[in-house]
Amino acid sequence: MTRVLVVDDEPQLLRALRINLRARDYEVQVAADGTTALRQAGAWKPDLVVLDLGLPDIPGLDVIHGLRGWTHVPIIVLSGRAGSQDKVEALEAGADDYVTKPFDIEELVARIRAVSRRVPGPEAPASVEVGEHTVDLAARTVTGGVHLTPTEWELLGVLLRNPGKLISQRQLLTTVWGPSYLRETNYLRQYMAQLRRKLEADPAHPRHLLTEPGMGYRFQP
Repeated sequence: MTRVLVVDDEPQLLRALRINLRARDYEVQVAADGTTALRQAGAWKPDLVVLDLGLPDIPGLDVIHGLRGWTHVPIIVLSGRAGSQDKVEALEAGADDYVTKPFDIEELVARIRAVSRRVPGPEAPASVEVGEHTVDLAARTVTGGVHLTPTEWELLGVLLRNPGKLISQRQLLTTVWGPSYLRETNYLRQYMAQLRRKLEADPAHPRHLLTEPGMGYRFQP
């Protein structure tokens, strides 16, 4: 069953979409703000996200950026903003489609089906080799008796699911801690140091968990 996360601050719209999508055999969860949406996406791993841009806490574009830091899950923007610039910005941020309110539920379902057909295979293997250790992302285990905290798992998961790709500080902070922590780059330094001590053979000269000064971090297989 396809899992859909619907993000909107209108309670009536959330209720209507939940009822209509469940009637069409979709599994649905809802979120009324961006922070909740990012947390639910990380914990529930939806197959598709339907997202409003006008959220009460953070802009919908920041939610797209946060999701794109670690996943290629399809994102359909559902917004009352009909301007071409809004559409361009959403698509450039990583959205897959844009539906303008008011909308027809049958059209939205058709868009969901069309986008779902374009989804690639699994984004990353369940197990990833990091030096001498095997990290099982699904079971959250590491060989060699290594134990990671929940935050370390979230941070490591973003990097391992994007091998060789530079992940910006902004993306990591938004995805792992939330948009209100965008200035807390010291969190990244602290947790990356902890991960290196646990996973790198020589933490002072890491080979896999790399820093790109002033930009972000990268997992090098």
